[in-house]
Amino acid sequence: MAWDAIILGAGAAGMMAAIEAGRRGRKVLVIDHARAAGEKIRISGGGRCNFTNLGIAPERFLSQNPRFALSALKRFTQWDFIARINAAGIAWHEKTLGQLFCDGPATQVVAMLLRDMERAGVTLWLDCAPGAIRQDDKGFALETPRGAQRARALVVATGGKSIPKIGATGLGYQIAGQFGLPVVETRPALVPLTFAEQELAWMRPLAGVSVAARVAAGRARFDEAVLFTHRGLSGPAILQASSYWREGDPILVDLAPGQDMAGALRAAKAAQGKTALRTVLGRWLPERLARHLEEAAGISGPMAELPGATLDRIAAQVNGWRLVPVGSEGYRTAEVTLGGVDTRALDGRTMEAKGVPGLFFIGEVVDVTGWLGGYNFQWAWSSGWAAGQAL
Repeated sequence: MAWDAIILGAGAAGMMAAIEAGRRGRKVLVIDHARAAGEKIRISGGGRCNFTNLGIAPERFLSQNPRFALSALKRFTQWDFIARINAAGIAWHEKTLGQLFCDGPATQVVAMLLRDMERAGVTLWLDCAPGAIRQDDKGFALETPRGAQRARALVVATGGKSIPKIGATGLGYQIAGQFGLPVVETRPALVPLTFAEQELAWMRPLAGVSVAARVAAGRARFDEAVLFTHRGLSGPAILQASSYWREGDPILVDLAPGQDMAGALRAAKAAQGKTALRTVLGRWLPERLARHLEEAAGISGPMAELPGATLDRIAAQVNGWRLVPVGSEGYRTAEVTLGGVDTRALDGRTMEAKGVPGLFFIGEVVDVTGWLGGYNFQWAWSSGWAAGQAL
């Protein structure tokens, strides 16, 4: 059967591209091997879908060419998607740092996109794994379990490798390779970090404790929560830093950002010598963490008995905890995939492959990765919209 466009992937980017192309009168087929559309949308944001961010800016996207995303992000903005959410009657709220979440379940966003696709005349085939692809002078031929399909254009919106339990694969990168497009090396991003047994033994008793902290990886700095787990460190600040961290490099964690802990401890010793260290630390840290720092240092006496060198050592651990992760939890828990189809091979305005007319790559499969907090969904909406205008 012949189509104007076949879109591989019924995720955020694929559905957006299909809606836009369908509204422009194109005959569109969306194919996905999953049994349900928009699975990543459904599970995102704790089931509430952090669908965009008020602070979309190019410096909050990682890529070999961070400015590549500018065209799509400027042409279909966060305000444009918010307008669609409002028009659909989906209630939402702003959390921290400009992050927008649905008041109700994320399935509302999936339902909106499915409804818009249906109204635009888009055909959706789920539980349908795409097969061999070939190109000729008429476009693309695709083998499917429902028979061979043809289209003038092929859009790859298959996502990255993150969260394989919901069906993530490297298919998009394989397709890029088939057509000679370079792929920037991929790795898990927005992912918890893991540590050697020595560090892990110190952290394990704190599993479940969350603390407002500053985490630095290279030149990147993030002031958000850090969560101690049985496997290492997680929480927004760690997930953000993970996108910038590389094997062998340290991260620096400040457990009391903005507080001169050395000065505060010495002042407490002078003014409140009978007070326990954990009590003083508890003014800035969670009680379990304050107690753990005291116990791990082998301190039992009051502040008056602690030498200045001991106080400085504790302060350094609070304000400048230096750690070298051994790795991450990998694609299993990574929210996104860093790297992907090289943006040098794509037209930033249309998302079409420069050397392969009619072939488009959108969303996470492209080497554009946003910060935590709705940025990656906005890239999906914007890149999908851009491709939809060109189909």
